[in-house]
Amino acid sequence: MTVQNPTAASAQPLGLSAAMTFVMAAACGLIAANLYYSQPLAGPIAASIGLPPHLTGLIVTLTQIGYGFGLLLVVPLGDLLENRRLILTMIGAATLALLAAGASTSALPFLAASLAIGLASTAVQMIVPFAASLAPDAQRGRVVGNVMSGLMVGIMMARPVSSFVARFSSWHLVFFLSAGVMIALALVLATRLPKRVPQTKLSYGGLLASMGQLYASQPVLRRRAFYQACQFSAFSLFWTVTPLVLAGPAFGLTQAGIALFALAGVAGAIASPIAGRLADRDLGRPATFFGIASVGVAFMITHIAPEGSTIALALLTVAAILLDFGVTMTLVIGQRAIFGLGPDLRSRLNGLFMATFFCGGAIGSAVGAWAFAEGGWLFASMIGLALPAIALAYAFTERRDVVADQAAREGA
Repeated sequence: MTVQNPTAASAQPLGLSAAMTFVMAAACGLIAANLYYSQPLAGPIAASIGLPPHLTGLIVTLTQIGYGFGLLLVVPLGDLLENRRLILTMIGAATLALLAAGASTSALPFLAASLAIGLASTAVQMIVPFAASLAPDAQRGRVVGNVMSGLMVGIMMARPVSSFVARFSSWHLVFFLSAGVMIALALVLATRLPKRVPQTKLSYGGLLASMGQLYASQPVLRRRAFYQACQFSAFSLFWTVTPLVLAGPAFGLTQAGIALFALAGVAGAIASPIAGRLADRDLGRPATFFGIASVGVAFMITHIAPEGSTIALALLTVAAILLDFGVTMTLVIGQRAIFGLGPDLRSRLNGLFMATFFCGGAIGSAVGAWAFAEGGWLFASMIGLALPAIALAYAFTERRDVVADQAAREGA
């Protein structure tokens, strides 16, 4: 790796080697996967630990709550503490939480471990701005895109991998294996990551207080967070409802078939490096339009063929790829945009950005399940289509906002 003076956050680096970029991308994917291992196993886990059926949702919900708290309370520490040590500490915490989850035989210890897994897995959102800080301006989009491709692959692979392991062993082994992976990952990162000491002199309280000011003073952050909240809400709605559709009488797929369908979404991860390169070439705006439109088209094509037909299944698969492609594209471009707002703000900006669209995802999951129960795939998909339509309408105002902002600055 060729990074000049890596201990200084403000130094202009020469770039990242391909090997170091791969290590950081792999780290993101492996850590992010911890958030999703339990999703397809919620039923068996609940039965094993004695959790009542009506509380099964807590298995996933508490992990998400922990992640949300971590985004707002822990990720900003990347602007305050030495980054390598912070990341390794969080991976260590994730390891302990995974071991606790795997060893749990009753509800309370497992739910507490789930909360801790979510909180500690925010290490992934420390690695992304870290990578952006080590990259020169001209290559930042490409680096962020490459690292995010690893994150997206980890998210999409987690569900089928955990289903596969649990099918041939038990759900306990899923968590024990992941803990082993975290230990190996920590050893690699301890030897490969450079030190990075931020220049921020704020206290922790001052750091958190500054986040509200950042959100109010950075229109790029607010705009990009809104785009991604709509995108991720549609994403969560799609992946919450489609397993129900595929398991229903029209398609009649088994869990193994649904797991194979979920693998199709991994193809959408190719959008990450593409989006990064487009952003580096100042093509982020048209790429944003394309990414948002892709999500809308994904929902529309699912209604071309009769439900339950082979063509309908093929189109649903194409829709999964197209939707993941569009969401990933706007995500990478959004991060590239906010990381350009200041090197000493990146962790806080990323925490705010991720927390905002994470809320959108939680809303999408809840609304999707309700809409499917009320009106089936037609009703749910219409809501899914409305979300990127709203984002696209807002995107058309972007140029006017830029002009108004420039005029205000010149007037001042």
